[in-house]
Amino acid sequence: MTKLRLAIVGAGPAGIYAADILLKAERKFDVSIDLFEQLPAPYGLVRYGVAPDHPRIKGIIGALRDVLDRGDIRIFGNVRFGEDITLDDLKRHYNAVIFATGAVRDAELDIPGIDAVGSYGAADYVSWFDGHPDVPREWPLDAESVGVIGNGNVALDVSRMLAKHAEDLLVTEVPENVYEGLKASRVTDVHVFGRRGPAQVKFTPLELRELGELRDVDMVVYDEDFDYDEASRDAVASNKQVMVIDRVLQSWRKRDSVNNAGGTASRRLHLHFWARPVEVKTDENGRVCAFVYERTKSDGAGGIIGTGELREVPMQALYRAVGYFGSPLPGVPFDKKHGVIPNREGQVLEAKSNQRVPGVYATGWIKRGPVGLIGHTKSDAMETVRHLINDQGSWWHPEDPSEAAIPALLEARGVRWTDLDGWHRLDEHEVALGAPHERARIKVVPREDMVRISRGE
Repeated sequence: MTKLRLAIVGAGPAGIYAADILLKAERKFDVSIDLFEQLPAPYGLVRYGVAPDHPRIKGIIGALRDVLDRGDIRIFGNVRFGEDITLDDLKRHYNAVIFATGAVRDAELDIPGIDAVGSYGAADYVSWFDGHPDVPREWPLDAESVGVIGNGNVALDVSRMLAKHAEDLLVTEVPENVYEGLKASRVTDVHVFGRRGPAQVKFTPLELRELGELRDVDMVVYDEDFDYDEASRDAVASNKQVMVIDRVLQSWRKRDSVNNAGGTASRRLHLHFWARPVEVKTDENGRVCAFVYERTKSDGAGGIIGTGELREVPMQALYRAVGYFGSPLPGVPFDKKHGVIPNREGQVLEAKSNQRVPGVYATGWIKRGPVGLIGHTKSDAMETVRHLINDQGSWWHPEDPSEAAIPALLEARGVRWTDLDGWHRLDEHEVALGAPHERARIKVVPREDMVRISRGE
């Protein structure tokens, strides 16, 4: 029986789903899969891209854990592709590779002043409050008025984690350094800006509802944003999700805090619609001091047009949550414009010639861009895996496909990799840290500590 030795780079949902689908697929060959992850712990954006107060989404980890705990997939954590292991190494030891490295950088926003002191990418802030080991332990939270650009779920996550009182996170797995940082936050007002109207937002009803449940935070909406045109009224009437979002927003319009009138909370979260980013103003020290936007309006066909009316909101910090962007991988084709590996249904293509690259595949956000929810990753992986199975004739022919080769290679290079048993050790350690405080876990943040605990050193 033919043997398939497969490497998957990236142990988030995309990589784990691809491994699971391949192992369960009907096939005429044996499969042996090694999963490589640059972090010492698996699960990717589910662990490091979902706010700690989202336990429902974290429940996806349970399904991913079940796949890994079957024991038919080896995992090599704390291994950086391009440094600790290369594409040439993979060709020597595997028949094919699937890249599932996701998209973790912030997309750029090209407006004057966006690089000012106090202007941040949302992805960096998310990494900080999720305890990512490769970002600084401290985060500057000295601004009283803060802006967030974007109308997707990440923008709402960032806004909620800026407005929420730190003690309300103590029931979650929030790391100690993050709790201390948020406790010292001086924020009083968070302003969220979206280019389109309330009926065209990209966030989900669940995310929006959670904002309204924040303790001691007034939701502020503005009556002028709800003068719906026919297209918006049709969207509310025909789309259940839009209908629910509208219902939530309309309920906030009935509160005392609407248009800033009479709220009693110590913090306020303002939602500004029809607001196209124009400029970030700075003070004499190059720090953010205001955000300028242009009022927009519907063009009647689902898009927007500018009105020419400019408005300015004073603030001392600004976050852009306008999307994630993929990162290039050494030796692998990359589309700089779209932040993805160029591919046809997961089969990787040369960037210039559009010719197939034998043995190289992609799945998840690095394949299709940062769109869709985690559940979409499954169908995405199925497409890639189907091609991989059918492409048997163009697989690589490895010199040494033995399972002992990779541990020996990493050992020789002095790589302190972590395995599945190591993840179990780290997992148990974090759960034990949380137990005295009646919390599900408390994350270990420093990479060195994660590796040491995982390796039992």
